[in-house]
Amino acid sequence: MTGGNSTRAESSPLLGILLWLALAIIAGTRHFPPESPPLFLPGTVWGLVAIFFLAYRFARPFHDWLLTVDLRVLLAFHLTRYVGIYFLVLYRAQQLPYEFAVLGGWGDIIAADGVALLILFAPRRGRASWLAHVIWNAFGLADILFVALTAARLNLEHPGSMQEIFHLPLSLLPTFVVPIIIATHLIILVRLLAARLRNYERF
Repeated sequence: MTGGNSTRAESSPLLGILLWLALAIIAGTRHFPPESPPLFLPGTVWGLVAIFFLAYRFARPFHDWLLTVDLRVLLAFHLTRYVGIYFLVLYRAQQLPYEFAVLGGWGDIIAADGVALLILFAPRRGRASWLAHVIWNAFGLADILFVALTAARLNLEHPGSMQEIFHLPLSLLPTFVVPIIIATHLIILVRLLAARLRNYERF
């Protein structure tokens, strides 16, 4: 019976995330217009981050899963940041502005490369590995905040310049990918700080 309860506890957060993805895809088919309210992009991102942490605070299975699941599961989601390659393609096609596509795109590619190296080679214990995770987490969080803020600013200052972000596949960025990336950066930070208190035990 205990094993069955454990399996359900582990699967329910994943099912919730899959449901979130499905809803984000459905929302993307609505083709939100570029003339949406100026706060549409940041409001969507930060509203969903807030919902994520409300679930973290009040949904015990989700809370426990985030703090105990193999850290590589959380890190692996950041491989979605190879979308930066697509940003560069769209920039060359003159469909995304330079500041977002090139600066943000390369930042995302570097972040994705870093997480791939951590998953493949870094153990989940020890001071050196802990420090490598801290450095990557700080860089990755700074990058994703730059990307989110730049998208919001460009959409405000140059209406229509970010039109690709309002329909699939890039509509999944504000409605799914970016909120989870920001939230998991913060969860990873919590786990790294806890590991530091345990003298760099497994994180």
